[in-house]
Amino acid sequence: MLELVVLISGAGSNLRALLDATLDAEYPARVVAIGADRDAEGLQLGEDYSIPTFTVPFSRFDSRAEWGRELAAQIRPWTPDLLVLSGLMRLLPPAVVSEFGPAIINTHPAYLPEFPGAHGVRDALAAGVTETGASVIKVDDGVDSGPILAQERVPVLPGDSASTLHDRIKPVERRLLIQTILDIANGTTDLKGTPSA
Repeated sequence: MLELVVLISGAGSNLRALLDATLDAEYPARVVAIGADRDAEGLQLGEDYSIPTFTVPFSRFDSRAEWGRELAAQIRPWTPDLLVLSGLMRLLPPAVVSEFGPAIINTHPAYLPEFPGAHGVRDALAAGVTETGASVIKVDDGVDSGPILAQERVPVLPGDSASTLHDRIKPVERRLLIQTILDIANGTTDLKGTPSA
């Protein structure tokens, strides 16, 4: 049974889907703690699903490295088998990646390496592409640059806004995340054996 710590910044829609998946006794993972870099709406899911939460507000620290040290201190007691970034809108400092890697994964609303960064959906629309996608990657020190573990194309439809396109990407992102964690638990995906980017 994989024990997961999930880090969020927002409403936690991917996290909710993952928590629902873990309610199935056959699903080989469970979330032991939920962390956030701000007072995120998704922290309410901790109460809803009886899971401990913690917050390490980025704004309270003078540097990303200092924030990372406190974040690592909050994660460490849970000794997670896998750290899941689920809408965390902040780059992990290298020291955090080094400590918890290679067992860190992240979801991204684009077909990487296309449109990395915080505005993947908006950037895809601005580029005028006919399709984008969703990806799950192993986290490295770059911006959405780690090895790709799973991805799937999503069409861009005429008249799409960032909101409508993102609404179609999210279900794919959730499904890929749940399947990737299942594959890691079953040994189908070996994070240690996945080459670094």
